[in-house]
Amino acid sequence: MKIVFLGGGNMANALIGGMLKQGFAAGDIDVIDPGAEARTKLAAAYGVECHDSAVSAPAGPDILVLAVKPQQMKEAVAPLVSKLGNAVVISIAAGLDMTALSRWLGGHRQIVRCMPNTPALIGAGITGLCALQEVSADQRAAADRVLRAVGTTVWIDDEAKIDGVTAISGSGPAYVFLFIEALQQAAAELGFTPEQGRLLAIETVQGAAALAAQSSEPAAILRERVTSKGGTTAAALQVMAERGVKEGIVAGCMAAAARGQELGKILGAD
Repeated sequence: MKIVFLGGGNMANALIGGMLKQGFAAGDIDVIDPGAEARTKLAAAYGVECHDSAVSAPAGPDILVLAVKPQQMKEAVAPLVSKLGNAVVISIAAGLDMTALSRWLGGHRQIVRCMPNTPALIGAGITGLCALQEVSADQRAAADRVLRAVGTTVWIDDEAKIDGVTAISGSGPAYVFLFIEALQQAAAELGFTPEQGRLLAIETVQGAAALAAQSSEPAAILRERVTSKGGTTAAALQVMAERGVKEGIVAGCMAAAARGQELGKILGAD
């Protein structure tokens, strides 16, 4: 497969690095990025061919990955419209729907929209994907292979739910970081050093997530098993319930999804 990346930022770096580890050939990957520093780093790190514009990039790739900011997308893809051929276009731009992308790509309909998250940078991400009906089974499989290079994939039938994916997993790492931050602050107030607090917080989150991943039981059951009546965990959870912690997290996710819908309307208005 010939694969072209439009944009050579952090997520493109993660995808390319992951793809090479999964058996993709560096000679099959080209990157378009106007930044000389980005091109130099990509070429040195991965041995891929880099271009400062679409002019010298190969025409008719099998896959075109759109990895530029959504606000820059319309202008960035314009020079590629005549070079698409039958390429499957994979967009990792948050909030930008496939209707707008198709319009900016001259009516091209082989489009997959996806929402990876930042743990993809260490190969531990999860990506939600959806595709227009014109995307073939082989093209879906090719898109899935690209995104699985940096973690797990989940296919969504309804594009409207991608805003929900953004709210849960796209923004989700920030919620987890906030929880870690709170645990570290509590550790500090209990007299632990910053190093001790960091270790206690991060290892607890990692261990609990690993336990939940290996268990077939709901998280609520796992929580109940840790909570002895009248014990320390029960005391903590009672205060958190009184402060509306769980409800606040759910409400925050809903706010993120709503904001994603709003941004999509703004970005695709042109």
